[in-house]
Amino acid sequence: MPSARELALKVLYAVDVEGAYGNLALTSVMGKYRPQGPERSLLTELCYGTLRRLNTIDWVLAKFIKRPLCEQNPWIRNILRLAVYQILYLDRIPPAAATNEAVELAKKYAPPSMAGFVNAVLRRVVREKDNLTFPDIRTNPVDHLALKYSHPTWLVEMWLKEFGLEETIRICEANNQPAAATLRTNLLRTTREELMERLRREADLRVSPTLYAPEGIRVQGFFDLQHLPSYQEGLFYIQDESSMLAAHALAPASGSFVLDVCGAPGGKATHLAELMRDSGRILVVDIYAHRLALVVANSRRLGLKSVETLQADARSLDQQFAGQADYVLADVPCSGLGVLRRKPDIRWRKEPEIFPGLVTLQQEILESAAACVRPGGVLLYCTCTLGEAENLGQIKRFLSRHPDFLLEDLRPFLPEALDREGTLRHGYIQIMPYQGMDGFFIARLRRKKLAS
Repeated sequence: MPSARELALKVLYAVDVEGAYGNLALTSVMGKYRPQGPERSLLTELCYGTLRRLNTIDWVLAKFIKRPLCEQNPWIRNILRLAVYQILYLDRIPPAAATNEAVELAKKYAPPSMAGFVNAVLRRVVREKDNLTFPDIRTNPVDHLALKYSHPTWLVEMWLKEFGLEETIRICEANNQPAAATLRTNLLRTTREELMERLRREADLRVSPTLYAPEGIRVQGFFDLQHLPSYQEGLFYIQDESSMLAAHALAPASGSFVLDVCGAPGGKATHLAELMRDSGRILVVDIYAHRLALVVANSRRLGLKSVETLQADARSLDQQFAGQADYVLADVPCSGLGVLRRKPDIRWRKEPEIFPGLVTLQQEILESAAACVRPGGVLLYCTCTLGEAENLGQIKRFLSRHPDFLLEDLRPFLPEALDREGTLRHGYIQIMPYQGMDGFFIARLRRKKLAS
């Protein structure tokens, strides 16, 4: 079987040349070659680490090659990237080993003459790596942080303006830490303690309870959880802890009618069904039929009967459900800047030009979702991103146009230990990735009852 480095090269090539997403390309390679144990862990580290550190790696390589990296043979380009990641960031791998492996890969995947080129470049990197200096943080903080923490310059600049230097550093550092897998226990079928013990027996997994979600379990290390019998039996759903908190923030009463707009693949809807003891009606709306099929499959696996689906545009739901829903969950499409630690290559796919269109779409969905809330009902707005424009800014704009809605205290629903800035009592919270979860925004609004 190919080595972890060779498999990582295949993943990097697929991302670079074929436009594949890193997590999907890695899953595909894992499924085809089935690496086990340390090789599996190393493969994951090499893929995600190299993708995460891509701009810094390319900046380093540009110092040691004359021809631009983008003009190099794509196999050579990614062999060099893979090796430089190991040389700069993996202390446990000797630089000589990383260099020798890269040379062997070059012999296999590129013209014979390129092996000597790879060897020469990497030997220079090894010699000079301790002399590399980033731009001065005092005179050029944007480029300094972008290169030291491997983030796009436009994103660093945006966060510096909004959050300041120290907070931006904390966010960037957190985005470079591997994200642990988290599971949501299906409390209708088992308890968290029973499931943790089952996982230890079933696959010798290192598991621990999550800090804030009462049904959450953290799993250390990479493991294909969907192949476990306990998964097939519907004992858990794979979901980040911050997403679990959304259902607790909505806290629907049993027997209620809940509308979950943009709700596929059903993580929050199935959680709501579990919290409601599978009573009432939860209608998941999404514009894509193939994503709604995932809702159906997940609900069936978890043994839930109260979840229904509807293919529709979330911007026009008010025409069908005006004033009918007891609870509406609007988990709107967003820039996804809160999940960079989990999907390391998406930081390089984002562009600042996406924001105007996203903000407009969010506004339209929020308007439609709000119209579906009955008087006295609850609207929950959430995203998996950071920043004013898509989060609190949307809520402020909405409330200025809708005096019949009020932000409602979240302290009865979420742990106050989460509350970095004391905003729970005001009805919203911005969870940051350095809190050990995906970055996530939640706001709970109550529609005023009609005057009697």
